[in-house]
Amino acid sequence: MRLLQGRALQALKRVVARREPASRSAEQEIVSRFHELYYYARQRTWEKTFWLNVPTAKCPLDLWIYQEIIWQIKPDIIIEAGTAYGGSALFLASICDLLNCGQVITIDVVTQTDRPAHKRIKYLSGSSTADEIIAEIGRSIKVEDRVLVILDSDHHAEHVRRELDIYSRLVTVGSYLIVEDTNINGHPVLPLYGAGPMEAVEQFLKTRPDFVLDRDREKFFMTFNPKGYLRRVS
Repeated sequence: MRLLQGRALQALKRVVARREPASRSAEQEIVSRFHELYYYARQRTWEKTFWLNVPTAKCPLDLWIYQEIIWQIKPDIIIEAGTAYGGSALFLASICDLLNCGQVITIDVVTQTDRPAHKRIKYLSGSSTADEIIAEIGRSIKVEDRVLVILDSDHHAEHVRRELDIYSRLVTVGSYLIVEDTNINGHPVLPLYGAGPMEAVEQFLKTRPDFVLDRDREKFFMTFNPKGYLRRVS
């Protein structure tokens, strides 16, 4: 892991001293180095992030963006592929509570009995690409529902691309298909991971002009989902 050093460190010092704004290249270097520091210090950062005392394993900067999107879209259904401990599902349901709208359908291959119970959360056990799971989700969505999708299950490119093909059909125009952890495989972390979410997104967008990257959702500089905020435009 490379920490802030050399050109990036000097650029950061100048920015802090307010002697000059960061150049685009220096800004990118600073963000990448901090991203690596934050990510690889996982035992004190994102692995120790909680929502109402439930492990969430997210970057709080992305969670803030999620609440902005939920307020803007006011989805009737939020589909989450990848439940883990249920912290992110509880976060999404809590935001829905504040807006008095929305249900969360969250899917995981692992069944756990101690996930948080909430009237807005529906837990499904199985693969996000399994026919029976897709059918169950389909029965939960009405024609007029606004649908938001967040993908955070198996991160291998083949699986993510399959999820993209399936769940893109459910996302309503103006809403989002969010692909998490596009930062792996060297973007900028875990460079030896192999093709993952970022590569799946790049392939997906080549054939789907109805979705566009919304880079404005990366306004806090660091995100675990670079190029992962896909907005449906048609």
